[in-house]
Amino acid sequence: MTDLRRIALSTGVSLDVAVAGDPAHPAMIFLHGFPESHRTWRHQLSEFARDHHVVAPDQRGYAASDKPPAVEDYAPARIVADLIALADALGIDRFTLVGHDWGGAIAWMAALNHPDRIERLVILNAPHPLVFQRSLFDDPDQRAASQYMTRFRDTSLDRGLVGAGLEHFFANGFARLVTRTIAGEDKAAYLAEWGHPGAMTAMLNWYRASPIIVPAPDETPERPAWLDGPFPPVTQPTLVIWGVQDHALLPVQLEALPDYVPDLTVVKVEAGHFVPWEAPEAVNAALRGWLV
Repeated sequence: MTDLRRIALSTGVSLDVAVAGDPAHPAMIFLHGFPESHRTWRHQLSEFARDHHVVAPDQRGYAASDKPPAVEDYAPARIVADLIALADALGIDRFTLVGHDWGGAIAWMAALNHPDRIERLVILNAPHPLVFQRSLFDDPDQRAASQYMTRFRDTSLDRGLVGAGLEHFFANGFARLVTRTIAGEDKAAYLAEWGHPGAMTAMLNWYRASPIIVPAPDETPERPAWLDGPFPPVTQPTLVIWGVQDHALLPVQLEALPDYVPDLTVVKVEAGHFVPWEAPEAVNAALRGWLV
């Protein structure tokens, strides 16, 4: 059984956290992305709780977890700090970190900055920070596919994301990115999570606080020097599971990864962006095979 606990962190926020499995077993922490919750991992938690201590927070801003008011409260460094504080609160020293979408972006950053805590890294449809930013300058198709990020940074969007506006967002801003129908209890659960007061603004603040530059399709912006300079490698063994029907993150995100991730395994899956629950059997099999 998965236990949903309220855990106060040393970073000043309290999160709802799904916890299952024996704390004496190896730990796995799962980080969801936008616009989800710990439910992203509904098929992985039950599987890996059999022989791991599994932990999946509703990250700051999501569902009923705390929603600090300022955009800067959602800067990536603060969310990485939540992750480490959560591990500390649960008495977890080293762990396997699994991240999807924005959770994967945080996982890349955490692995780079906390190799003493993160033993292994698993990424599902989330781009490496250097590879992604470089692609937004150099790859016209990825730049075009990422223009939604600019729309999400527009604070006027928030006013329409209530009531019927949430239904519209579900149909046009979420469900169109998946390869299977979302209905019944799943749809109701998403709408309930998004309907928490302040939730949509807080979730979108992840985009607004991000330092990622998204040039307009016809723009020629000044190129940041760091894009062509040295970049530290990810030192952990890393598994990347990629839904190849992802229309938001294109294959360019995989091509340069070996240059920055020396111990890399890539598994491609016939699924869309939300691969953890679109193709749970394939994801669990890939994880099982790699964790051995």
